[in-house]
Amino acid sequence: MAPQRNAGAGAEAELPEYAGHYRLESCLGSGGMGVVHLARSTSGMKLAVKVVHAEFARDPEFRGRFRQEVAAARTVSGAFTASVVDADPEAERPWMATLFIPGPTLSDHVKRNGPMAPAQLRRLMAGLAEAMRDIHRVGVVHRDLKPSNVLLAEDGPKVIDFGISRPKNSELRTETGKLIGTPPFMAPEQFRRPREVGPAADVFALGSVLVHAATGRGPFDSDSPYVVAYQVVHDEPDLNGVPEDLAPLVLRCLAKEPEDRPTPDELMRELRSVSASYDTQAFIPAQRTADAAPRPEPHVKGPERRSGRRLRRRAGLAAAVLGLVVGGAFASVQLLGGGATPQKAAPRTTSAEFRAWQAGPRANGTGLPQCSYGAGKLFCAQPGLVLAFDPADGSLLWRRPVADVRRSGPPVLSGGLVQVLTNGDRRLKALDPASGEPRWQQDVPTNSAVGYTGAMLLLTGADGTVTAVDSASGRTEWSRPIPGQSSPSFASFAGDPLAYATSPSVDGSSTAVAAVDPNTGDVRWETRLEGTLKPVGTSGGSVFFLSLDSTTGEARAVVRHTPESGTSRRVALSVPRMAAEATVHGDVVYVLAAGGSLDAVGMEERKPLWHLETSVSRGSTPIADSRHVYFTAADGRLLAVDARTGRFAGQTPTRLGANSDLVTTSPAQPVIVDGHVFAAAPDGTVFGVDAAKPSAW
Repeated sequence: MAPQRNAGAGAEAELPEYAGHYRLESCLGSGGMGVVHLARSTSGMKLAVKVVHAEFARDPEFRGRFRQEVAAARTVSGAFTASVVDADPEAERPWMATLFIPGPTLSDHVKRNGPMAPAQLRRLMAGLAEAMRDIHRVGVVHRDLKPSNVLLAEDGPKVIDFGISRPKNSELRTETGKLIGTPPFMAPEQFRRPREVGPAADVFALGSVLVHAATGRGPFDSDSPYVVAYQVVHDEPDLNGVPEDLAPLVLRCLAKEPEDRPTPDELMRELRSVSASYDTQAFIPAQRTADAAPRPEPHVKGPERRSGRRLRRRAGLAAAVLGLVVGGAFASVQLLGGGATPQKAAPRTTSAEFRAWQAGPRANGTGLPQCSYGAGKLFCAQPGLVLAFDPADGSLLWRRPVADVRRSGPPVLSGGLVQVLTNGDRRLKALDPASGEPRWQQDVPTNSAVGYTGAMLLLTGADGTVTAVDSASGRTEWSRPIPGQSSPSFASFAGDPLAYATSPSVDGSSTAVAAVDPNTGDVRWETRLEGTLKPVGTSGGSVFFLSLDSTTGEARAVVRHTPESGTSRRVALSVPRMAAEATVHGDVVYVLAAGGSLDAVGMEERKPLWHLETSVSRGSTPIADSRHVYFTAADGRLLAVDARTGRFAGQTPTRLGANSDLVTTSPAQPVIVDGHVFAAAPDGTVFGVDAAKPSAW
C-alpha cells in the first residue's frame, strides 16, 4: 500500500498520513532522499518509517537501491542494529518500517555534548565492532558507517541506514564514474576501486567514527570533500585527542590497505585487553575486577600532518574525484510449559573445567535441532534423527534415525525414557536414554494433543477426554474429562509435580484453571481467573500467566495466582506485546515478544522493572537463572541479558548454514544445566557455553 497523502494543496500534499497500515505521527528527520517519520503499529509499538521522496520514487535506479536496502536491513538482525518490521519497496512512495530506537545519533550527541569520555569510547567501539560482525556474517557490507548512522540507545549503539549497503551476491552495480559514500568516512578503496569494496571498508569507517567521537572531527579534516578524499588515500590520520590505549587500534583500522586492518572479531579481542580497568557495561567481552580503579586518561599525539605534500597533490586528486557522489539512499503443542522434567543433576563441572563446544550437523538429520536435558545427557531431535550428547564436552553418545520426528518440540525424558513424537505427531515412541534403542511405541488418536510430565503422558482428545499413559511402559493409567473444562490445554514446569489444565471462556473474559495430579487424575485445586490466560511458569507456590487479548493474542499483563491464599495479582505490561513468550525466575517474569522486545516484570514490586529492545526479529521462549536471561534468535545466535539491569551481556556468532535464505519461525529454547547453557542453531549445530561469561562467547 502506497503512503496516503494529505488532501491539501501545495507542499503539505506531499506529506503522507499513512505508510501501509501505519499512521505517521511526526517527522523524526529529513534528508535528500526521503523523510523518517515516527509511527505506531496497531498494537502500539513505536516505529521509525522511512518514506522516499516522490521524485526519487520515479527513478528505477533508486528503486533498485532501495530494494537492496530493505533486503540488507531484513537480513541483518543483531543486538546492535534495528529490526525491520514491514516494508513496501514497490509502493508508489516506497517505505520501510523499523523498530523505533529512542536516543540521539552519535553526530547529534557530539554536537551537543562534545567529545566522548574514554570509557564511553570503549563501549562505542565494542558495540560498533559487534554490529559490524553481525552485518558481515550475513554477507552484507554497510559502506556508509558514519556518526549520523549510529544511534546511541540505552543498551548500546545501533547501526542504521543500509541505503548503500551491498550484499556480496548483489547484482546491483555502482555506475561508472560514481563513488557513493560520505568522504570523511570512506576507505581508500572506495575512491580507488569502488567495485571491489569489502567488509574492511566498514572497519576503516569505524576507525573514522571513533576519531570523530573522541575529538569532534574526523581523522581527515577539510571543508572540501575533494581534499578529504585525497587525504584518505594518501595522508596519515590525525589522532590528536584519541586516548592513548585506543589510538594504536584506531590506527590499525585506518590502514590504507584493506588486508592490514583488523576484523571485527579481532577488534573485540583487542578491546578485552584495554578495557580491564574500566566499566564497559555489557559490550566488552571481559569481566571487570572488583579492585580495578580508573587511571588517568592519557592522550596520544597523532602522526604529523604533511601539509606541503598534500598541497602538491590536491589539484590532481580534485580532477580524479569530480564524479564523487556524496550521500545515497536515505537512512536508515509441545513439551508442557516448554520445560523439561527435573532429573538428577549431572556431575557438576566447574567453570575452569568446562570449555565451550560445538557439535556440527549430522548425516540423516537436517534443520533446527530441539534439545532438552535429562539423566545427565542432552537429548536433541531434528527431522529424521534423535541424538544424545555428553553436556560436558559435546561428544556424541548415540544417534537414532527416526522417521518424521516432530518439529515443534524437543524429546523429553519422562518415566525414565526419551519420549518422541513421529509420523506427523501420530505415533509415540519411547527410547532408552543410555542407547537410543526403542522400548515401546503406540499410535496417538487423531486430533489429540500430547503433553509430558515426570512419569506420565497426557493425551487430550477432541472430545476433551484426558488419557494418562505411563511413560515407562506405555500402559493407560486413567482416562476422564477435567471437570468444568470441555477442551483443556495442559502445561507443566520443572520442579512442579502437577499439571495445569486451562480453558478460556468463549468470549475470552475468563479462564478456568485446574491443578491436576498426573498420576491419578485428581484435581488438587481449581479456580476461574479473569481474562484469557496462558500459563508460563511456577515459583514459590504460585502459578504465573500471560494475560492475552482474546482477539489479537497480544500479551497485555502478567498474572500471579497463589492457590494457598486464593489471591491473584495482575501487573500490566507497558505496552501490549505480540507473539509473547515468557519464563519465570523467582518473582520476576521475563517476557520476550516479536521484534525483540524484552520486559522484566516484578510481581512483588507490582511494576515492570526494565525493558530492552534486542532487535531480534524472532526469538525463542526465554529461560533465566539468577544472573542472566537467555534466548536464541532465528539466525542461530544465543543471547544473554543481565537479569538485574536489563543490559545486553553477550551473544554467540550466527549459525545460519547453507540454507540461510530459509526462515526459522520458532527458534529453539536454550537449556541451562549446572551453570552452562546449551542451544541449537538452524545450521544443525548444537553447542554449549559457560552461562556465567556471556561476554566471552
